[in-house]
Amino acid sequence: MTELTRDMRRCALQALYQFDILDDVDAESVARSLAEGPHSDQARIGGQTLALDIWPQREVYDLLVKPCAPDWPTHRQPVIDRNILRLALHEIRSLETPGGKAINAAVELAKEFGTEKSPAFVNAVLDRIWKASEHAETTE
Repeated sequence: MTELTRDMRRCALQALYQFDILDDVDAESVARSLAEGPHSDQARIGGQTLALDIWPQREVYDLLVKPCAPDWPTHRQPVIDRNILRLALHEIRSLETPGGKAINAAVELAKEFGTEKSPAFVNAVLDRIWKASEHAETTE
């Protein structure tokens, strides 16, 4: 399990945001942008690496969100919100971060960078996905 720091998550979110806005992975541009911030080299490199791992899997994560937010398809979600969801789902599924910890970290990012409604939306969607996955595991 990889332990992510708050700054790594922030850097990953910034990189994912840029990838999403540009609809392209421009790692050099993201690296320059992250270098301008206050974060350590470890946080910047870790965050960018994390974003590069998440971006190719974004459609998988978006499909997990779809049934939990039927009125908010991916293209209608704020860019920050959908990338916070992708980051949290990656943490839970690929990095084996405990669900509660990943959800709490996602809600904190939503409070810091999202809209007034972002924390509740992120929490509700991730909680539904997490409870559904726990139920699936107990019925297997």
